[in-house]
Amino acid sequence: MFSVKKQSFYDQKEEVLLIGLYDRPLKFEGELAKLDEAMDGQLTELVKEGDISAKLGETAVIPVLGRIPVKRLLFIGLGKEKEADFHELKEAIGTAAQKMNKIKLSSAAVALDSFVCEAIEYDEAAQAFTEAYGLASYQFKGYKQPSNEPEQWIEQITVYTEADLEEVKAALHVGYVLSQGTNSARTLANTPANLMTAADLAEHAKQLADKYGFEIEILEKEDMEKLGMGALLAVNKGSVAPPKMITLKYQPREEWEDVLGFVGKGITFDTGGYSLKPKDGLVGMKIDMGGAAAVLGAMEIIGELKPDQNIVAVIPSTDNMINGEALKPDDVITSMSGKTIEVLNTDAEGRLVLADAMTYAKHHKADYLIDVATLTGGVIVALGTDKTGAITNNEKFLEKVVEASKEAGEFVWQLPLTEKDKKRIRNSKIADLNNSPGREGHAIMGGGFIGEFAEETPWVHLDIAGTADTNKAGALGPAGATGVMARTLALLAMRTTEE
Repeated sequence: MFSVKKQSFYDQKEEVLLIGLYDRPLKFEGELAKLDEAMDGQLTELVKEGDISAKLGETAVIPVLGRIPVKRLLFIGLGKEKEADFHELKEAIGTAAQKMNKIKLSSAAVALDSFVCEAIEYDEAAQAFTEAYGLASYQFKGYKQPSNEPEQWIEQITVYTEADLEEVKAALHVGYVLSQGTNSARTLANTPANLMTAADLAEHAKQLADKYGFEIEILEKEDMEKLGMGALLAVNKGSVAPPKMITLKYQPREEWEDVLGFVGKGITFDTGGYSLKPKDGLVGMKIDMGGAAAVLGAMEIIGELKPDQNIVAVIPSTDNMINGEALKPDDVITSMSGKTIEVLNTDAEGRLVLADAMTYAKHHKADYLIDVATLTGGVIVALGTDKTGAITNNEKFLEKVVEASKEAGEFVWQLPLTEKDKKRIRNSKIADLNNSPGREGHAIMGGGFIGEFAEETPWVHLDIAGTADTNKAGALGPAGATGVMARTLALLAMRTTEE
């Protein structure tokens, strides 16, 4: 889809040429000055008159009326050069990408060097472009009958630059892979629950394993019974669809050591069980497997980029339904770890399935654990819908996760977990733990419960209940599932490799 050419752009026959414009004293210089000259200085005049703006995110489509071979120019404002920021650059490019797609072109071109400044290197500009373009162009087509109007999408984008071609190509590839793994996670979470069961998640994992050579293991209900996975099985009791415990292994090293473990909540639909959600609360629960989607999206990225880091991904999957055998409040269950759990709330089911998954990830020799889950409404009350909540038992490991999240542009904020919190989680007269100590500190209680199964293994919990989906379209994607944390997990694997 992307090709790179080390030559001038202004005399090329292209349907549209995307140009970045920083707010600086001299707007047009170098190749852009030649372009302005070919346009008889009209670009400078349009800037003076405000028709072309360097304001961050402002777009302007300029027809050239045959003065140069390019059919039209698309300017995107990048803000003040001295305040240039990688993530704001991606937002701006995303806005431009959506504009390009609305024009309905078959091809496009980019003046990559116009996005470069003192704070943004060539490779960063290249990665930002493909990552933003891929994310902004995502659509979940759904299941409507096809319209008679033919669709037209950009099939080829030519990147013009004076930089090293191989360096630019590599960065373009990284950015696009990051976007496509995120988009895969979006699609998994956007798919209705009747079409995305635990078996469907397992099938998707098998496809990844076949494509990238991952080792795969799918535990069936009978296997879980033999292993004593009483927590996952308890949640599945109300369902007619069998559960799956999905494990993918990526081993680029000779020895299976220093293993990074990803654990993703795979509740394909959550009714709340007998602690039934209200009517409005049921809508959108297909995204309750957003953690599993993020893990699978990350594994797709890892399969493409191949970091030198051993990884095991574990996904406990079932829906949480109601029938005559379903889990009830006051039930006591026994997890794979042997710890018993008093169930006070059947709608706190995610932490139950993750309990067995954490134990199973350790069974597969995970040395570090990071779980991703749409776990609690409490995290939304605490942090809103643009921040992922984090809890840890190891500050150094959390620092690495936060560094990766900053690189991905996925905001993470730490919540405390104190000894008093742990006592509340362990406060049961008849079991080792209780799964719902109360509304106070709800997000902390949910994460802290999972931490009981991490035990001494370095662990980070990411609650994405607020960030896994959005009801508002943005520069980098439409409303719906966001694919949040797929890039953070993958970049964590890349960062761990570098250290």
